[in-house]
Amino acid sequence: MHPVLFTIPGLGWPISSFGAAMAAGFLIGYWIAIPRMKEEGLDPDDGANLLMCIMLGGVFGAKLYYAVSFWLIHDHPFWESMFSRGGLVFYGGLIGGGLGGFLGCRYWKVPVIPFANAAAISLAIGQAIGRIGCFLVGDDYGRASDLPWAVAFPNGLPPVHYPVHPTMLYETLWLSLVSLFLWNRRKKSASVMGEYLILNGIGRAVIEHWRLNARVALDLSEAQWIGMGLIVFGLVLVLRARAAPPESARIRLQT
Repeated sequence: MHPVLFTIPGLGWPISSFGAAMAAGFLIGYWIAIPRMKEEGLDPDDGANLLMCIMLGGVFGAKLYYAVSFWLIHDHPFWESMFSRGGLVFYGGLIGGGLGGFLGCRYWKVPVIPFANAAAISLAIGQAIGRIGCFLVGDDYGRASDLPWAVAFPNGLPPVHYPVHPTMLYETLWLSLVSLFLWNRRKKSASVMGEYLILNGIGRAVIEHWRLNARVALDLSEAQWIGMGLIVFGLVLVLRARAAPPESARIRLQT
């Protein structure tokens, strides 16, 4: 485990591995999104502004989701959770980042659907890199395991002194494969964002079987239910995009 990568000399400020992974995910996602925006017929000059909206909305949404969940479920103090070291929930970040991107598109008059398709691969890659940060700080690990690659996190969040499934790396592997798949599909897919949501939901629903999250209904966790919701929403996007006549679809994309 390497929760702190290094400390800035002279200032004593620690640079966390999770924070560095998040920054790398955003930057690499931005680097990929720019040519994707060109492919979708969008002005790449809007990319930096929209990235900032997505980044701020994503971080706030991820933290807010965590704080509200722990307050409602575990009666944990809300503000303590908001300012704690751990606790960034991806689905909260996806909702917050999506809302931030939507509002940014409205403000700068960028067509929402083409931008969502341009950003889909960046989302997958950014999430894959972010999960490496989770591994380095020992957050979001899974159940006990005797597999050769199982890992203990004695300084994790919370600490665990026996080997467990490194489910963060499972997600990194899955989302890396998803990224490659979407890249190859980017000029063929009716909805790249729809396919991303479907594959994201499938991966999380499966990997969650090795996670420690409590089951809330029908022996499924909250994350699995949300994942299934993403699958349904992704299917709707794909089916609507396939059903739309080329010309009318183009008109809708530009409005």
